[in-house]
Amino acid sequence: MGCISRGLTLRGFTTTRHPGYPSAATVDGGFAPRLPPITARIPDSRAGAVRRLRPASSRATDAHCGQSGRPPPSRAAGPGWRRRGRLCAFDGREREWKGAAVTEGSPEVARGRVKIDSSVAHSARVWDYWLGGRDNYASDREAGEQIRQVLPDVVEAARVDRAFLIRAVRHLVDEAGIRQFLDIGTGLPTANNTHEVAQAAAPESRIVYVDNDPIVLAHARALLVGSPLGATDYIDADAHDPETILRVAAETLDFSRPVGIMMLGVVQFIMDDDAAQAIVKRLVDAAPSGSHLAVAHPISGVSAPLEEAVRLWNQTGSAPQALRTPAQIAAFFDGLELLEPGVVPCPQWRPDPAATDLDVAPWRVCAVGRKP
Repeated sequence: MGCISRGLTLRGFTTTRHPGYPSAATVDGGFAPRLPPITARIPDSRAGAVRRLRPASSRATDAHCGQSGRPPPSRAAGPGWRRRGRLCAFDGREREWKGAAVTEGSPEVARGRVKIDSSVAHSARVWDYWLGGRDNYASDREAGEQIRQVLPDVVEAARVDRAFLIRAVRHLVDEAGIRQFLDIGTGLPTANNTHEVAQAAAPESRIVYVDNDPIVLAHARALLVGSPLGATDYIDADAHDPETILRVAAETLDFSRPVGIMMLGVVQFIMDDDAAQAIVKRLVDAAPSGSHLAVAHPISGVSAPLEEAVRLWNQTGSAPQALRTPAQIAAFFDGLELLEPGVVPCPQWRPDPAATDLDVAPWRVCAVGRKP
């Protein structure tokens, strides 16, 4: 089974809490961090429903705005740019949001800026429950138990998915020279997030995270702590809306230079096959030659327990998901150079020499392609 978010505590990796979690408050047994003050720019509904966060101290802000506070030349004529301290805003109103715990009773929820529906299971929180975390509610635990009973290796699938992410990012940085990443379906922060892997090898790397779960928004401060030589950014947006993703991501990423587009555990939540193909193609089309696409996706026809787990999830989850054949997964890479070994189970994509988990979760496959 797939997951739109990858907030996991994984066997074999460091699992300490990020420094962005000094204390917590609970709602229905769930966990929400009390975060340092940050600024969220939440445009008016007329400007589009997207929340965007960036640390006020980020050097990337100065790189984009300049010491004068002006936008890059390509956007100089656009509306809405203005400077407030070391923070820029583009379109909509700029609002200070002090990062208190985001709970159902918090002012941010009451004012409609962040909405959490704890009555409906969400994939990020279900996976958090499977792995012993606290970022979940009763609905998530109930759905998680139903699915785990029919698909016991779902936790192993989460582990090999994260291991694939690490190997893929390292390859893109070390071998392909990629210094920019658009990570869609980010999930809750954990060890070895995309920016940590990329910036460990190339500190100047720039990463934009995208997710649409309010819990992830509440934790986004942890995703914005990276190398001062690079940049990290977070967009609260839906994978079904590539135009918004590309428009806002362009404030941090330079789409005239190669980008690594990471879509692990997210494409299956785009139920319509034609729409999924069109969305992936739109994202790839926006990136230049030398860019790469990475996808991880559960497949049909190989696991009866997986088929049953997805059926149960689609009855209880907040977002239904679809299984696809390996041929359909390969079709996402039409027009790209598919890197060896092609579409394979996650643990079999360029495994470490000492790997012993090559047969884990054969129903979860992955691939990486290069745009010629």
